[in-house]
Amino acid sequence: MPVVGFVYPGAPLLSTGIVAAFRKGLGETGFVEGRNVVVEFRFAYNDNARLPELVADLVRRRVAVIVTLGSTPAALAAKAATTSIPVVFSVGTDPVEFGLVASFNHPGGNVTGVSSQNSELAAKRLGLMLDLLPNVERFAVLVNASNPNAESLTKDVQAAGSVVGRQIEILAVSTARDIDAAFASLAQKRADALVVSPDPLLDNRRLQIVTLAAHQRLPAIYSFRENVDIGGLMSYGSSAADRDRQAAVYAGRILKGEAPGSLPVMRAAKFEFVLNLQTARALGLDVPATLLAQADEVIE
Repeated sequence: MPVVGFVYPGAPLLSTGIVAAFRKGLGETGFVEGRNVVVEFRFAYNDNARLPELVADLVRRRVAVIVTLGSTPAALAAKAATTSIPVVFSVGTDPVEFGLVASFNHPGGNVTGVSSQNSELAAKRLGLMLDLLPNVERFAVLVNASNPNAESLTKDVQAAGSVVGRQIEILAVSTARDIDAAFASLAQKRADALVVSPDPLLDNRRLQIVTLAAHQRLPAIYSFRENVDIGGLMSYGSSAADRDRQAAVYAGRILKGEAPGSLPVMRAAKFEFVLNLQTARALGLDVPATLLAQADEVIE
């Protein structure tokens, strides 16, 4: 049976949705784990420094394809480790800008995948928050400092804040303990609302972040709907589950003989705005009818 290497920077316990989407995508191409394909799972437990060795181990095992989900560092580690084994990524960044592929339409080489473009939506998230809270003066923005895209994310959100005339306070973190410290500093920084940037660490720590935001009664907008499902206020972005399913579909097509370099990088086609009305009420917020009308889903 062919062997697929699966690499994710988070922890297994908090990655069940990602693994489920991955298995669904493989299934759509006729591959079922344990029946006609083997999957070697590798998790970095929120330590990106482990990614190169995890990928190197899969290369030594001569897997048929390496799939890296939701992580630019993981994709870069896989690309650096092999020029012969096909690599399929899913990222929120621009894969051309980070050197993963030559172009979207003609990636070339042994690497292709899916770009959710979640990292490019700062202005939209600020706008939605201002639709809910037009008097917000200062936004706190949670960013993983160890993410290669951190500088670009920071510039984008600062530019978006400048356009709407609002102050932006960057909260740079790289560990779970940093997240606690960042929230502890919010009272001094007098932030009126929070924007959580798209990142595997922050996604893996979603329960911690949603709980801290609720404790401080801080309105927050996230990149992934999974945060809203567990009590976050609202989210805007492309579907992470659909992104990872599409990446697995590409892995299945490669197992059937297609060349990765001939498969164009897919872009996210659907973006969703999800609002938790119960959380809004708990925060004492009146949600305008115009904002409710924009929502793709309202959680009552």
